[in-house]
Amino acid sequence: MFRLRAICPFSWRVFHFRPFSCETLIRQMDKCTDEEQVFDLIEKNKAIFSEKQVGYAFNILWQFQKQKTSLFKSVECIRDHPQFLTLYNLTTNKMEFMNDDNLVNVLYITQHFAVEAHDPLVEALVTEAWRRLERFDINVLSKFSSCLADQHLNFSPLMGKIADIVNRKLETIQDLRSLSVLMVSISSLISQRFQDQLVNKTELLFDTIDSSQVNIARRIVQFLRNIKYSYYPLLERCNKVFLSHVNHLDLESISKILSLYHFLQFHSFEFVLMAKKRLTEMIPQFDHPASFVKLFVALGPMAGPEEKKQLESTILLMSEELTSQQALAVMGAMEEMESRNSRLIKKIASILHKHLDDYKPVELLKITKALIFLHFQSKELFVKLKELLHSYLKISVKPSEISSLVCAISMLPSPHLDEVGISRIEAVLPQCDLNDLNGFATSILRWIQYDCMHLDSTGKQLKLLQKLDHYGHQSLQKCNNLNLLWEELKSLKGDWFAQSLLEETIATLQRLVDEINYMNVAGIASFISRTNCLSTLLLDRIASVVLQQIEKIHPFSVLAIILPFSILNYDPPQRNEFFGTCIQHLNSYLTLLDPLMLVFLGFSLATLEYFPEDLLKTIFNIKFLDRLDSQLELLCSSLNRRVQFRLMELNRAVCLECPEYQIPWFHDRFCQQHYNKDIGSMNGAQQQISKMLAEILGGINCVKASVLTPYYHMIDFECILDKRKKPLPYGSHNITLGKLPEMHWESNTQIVGSRLPPGAERIALEFLDLRAFCTNIPHLKGKSAMKKRHLEILGYRVIQIPHFEWNSMALSTKDARMDYLRERIFGEDKKYSRK
Repeated sequence: MFRLRAICPFSWRVFHFRPFSCETLIRQMDKCTDEEQVFDLIEKNKAIFSEKQVGYAFNILWQFQKQKTSLFKSVECIRDHPQFLTLYNLTTNKMEFMNDDNLVNVLYITQHFAVEAHDPLVEALVTEAWRRLERFDINVLSKFSSCLADQHLNFSPLMGKIADIVNRKLETIQDLRSLSVLMVSISSLISQRFQDQLVNKTELLFDTIDSSQVNIARRIVQFLRNIKYSYYPLLERCNKVFLSHVNHLDLESISKILSLYHFLQFHSFEFVLMAKKRLTEMIPQFDHPASFVKLFVALGPMAGPEEKKQLESTILLMSEELTSQQALAVMGAMEEMESRNSRLIKKIASILHKHLDDYKPVELLKITKALIFLHFQSKELFVKLKELLHSYLKISVKPSEISSLVCAISMLPSPHLDEVGISRIEAVLPQCDLNDLNGFATSILRWIQYDCMHLDSTGKQLKLLQKLDHYGHQSLQKCNNLNLLWEELKSLKGDWFAQSLLEETIATLQRLVDEINYMNVAGIASFISRTNCLSTLLLDRIASVVLQQIEKIHPFSVLAIILPFSILNYDPPQRNEFFGTCIQHLNSYLTLLDPLMLVFLGFSLATLEYFPEDLLKTIFNIKFLDRLDSQLELLCSSLNRRVQFRLMELNRAVCLECPEYQIPWFHDRFCQQHYNKDIGSMNGAQQQISKMLAEILGGINCVKASVLTPYYHMIDFECILDKRKKPLPYGSHNITLGKLPEMHWESNTQIVGSRLPPGAERIALEFLDLRAFCTNIPHLKGKSAMKKRHLEILGYRVIQIPHFEWNSMALSTKDARMDYLRERIFGEDKKYSRK
């Protein structure tokens, strides 16, 4: 028959009733306009379908699906079609004859048609692919790894085999698209060394890709997120790709990129600003809950007042259609937005309440945190939440999960942990890392505080805290790898850590000081900044690494490196060379850094009496300040206020310490608003000092409390001595106290002027509490030292009264304190003189 067909090819054209024509099946499938036509061809020609045609049928069906708007619904229709079973059976029979590319492509499409991973066909395709694994080219291998990742087989032996192949063939790989897919797939299994090799290879190949390859750039950022590595050179290059195509990015892409940046703590003001504009334009485009929730989560935290109002009103209208996970996502976004929409909060809380049984322990913690932050009150919801948390706690065995449950319970009204809960904590303590221990300690301290307020016994909680201390110290003493230690330290905070483990942690860092290098130096410096603990050994090592390896350190890391020196008021041995090297390294990036980062950097350097002219001219520039205003609109209220205050402090420092730069003072109105709201009140020690000063100086009219200076430094007490060291009462001498020019002040706080009688001196007395000093030694921190410099420039003699002197045994009586103040004000005494 086949011989006859070969001899008389044209005679077959007239037999249209035959299932096969001279046009190949592939050409016929190309002419199909919908899935039904493809399935019709499959039905008529199933007896003669080849393995190549089977693969092509899958391809055509998938192309139709990608054109659909409602993908999931279409997928169900295809998967449940009677002829899909025919194609399924054809695949089962033909797979061993398929070429590698066809085999893996069929697996890929089959999974996208929602065929389960445990389906016999999917299992057979995976098995066949595993058998051929070593001969796969890089493109086929990358697609296969993606299929395994979709099946959640990231930790499987098969994925390990793929990682091994990539490791062996890495030098010959030249396709970054395929490599980026593989990097994401194998990221959970690879060593630190292999991670570094992949990062280096990616840098080498990055210039070979077209700048339009957004997906490649996104996968690279995803890989960095998976390995928890904020590698700025690659992030910066990927960011440029995103910026150049932001107008073509869809909601899914923008949402994903913002999420990755947030995790990696990578700040790109330009991308966020452009993403906000793009997302705002999308608000009217989405009327389906799934899409609008994604938009709400991405845009909400950076939206302006009008956009927030629009988002909240729209999500409220859709609220009845929200799933449990969508409601959880909305509540989390509302927490970030600091929402005060009580109607929406109540509605989303009711949805969470309805689905409370469906949430995992870590999700219950998120719900608890959000509800508490948003000041939501519901006895019924909190009772059910507490019951669920306790029931999970009884069966949970994972330390991180138990820590989340205990944390959530401690945040609820009337927190209580029974014997079962305490025993669960004790059982997992040997398995806990520092983060888990810190979480337990924070929760237990809440219970102790609650029980003390209600006069309940705290004995069991205190014993548990002692055990936490023991395991925390044990963990630190056993640590012999700085990078592993840093992974645990970078998110640690809270009273327990500061009081119980800080000293041991610093000792451990000092023991591992030689492991500080260009890769971890910024992280270690950032941690030291948070501790307020001065270790000259660690800071000198940081400075040394920077001086030796500055070319390997990205400019984005410079602020984190400088910060501990600024906060702790410490100059390394090669001070000028160290700061000069840092600033020189930054100069080419001044226009690329986020505005708020430049403000923080400028202030940190000013604290250290370092005023690089190029940096200051960049900051105090109309265009820069406009950019900063735009960024402030994207920030939460607390960070917004902090940035504005730092800019004011930098402006003040430059005006006072570098008048030659001729940078104007432009923060009068800001300061008036700030100090009108927050004049503050005196603490116990300040009240004692106030009364004693009145006695020593000859009356209450000879001392002023809570005085505002020019440039708005607030000082605790001020007095004036004439040239014979005699106190001058206020109002009886020819000096200007009153108000600064063109200022309107309605509080009782005095704003001092600058004119004094000849020979008189103005004295500022400052009580310095714990916050003014390093936690481990009585060393004055940067901001207090800068304030002293500024007051001296303004003409004050500054007397600082440290808390450890005022509260010492030597000054335990009133007479001793009076003598102390007299000596400080009227005469020099070596014991108390300040540097």
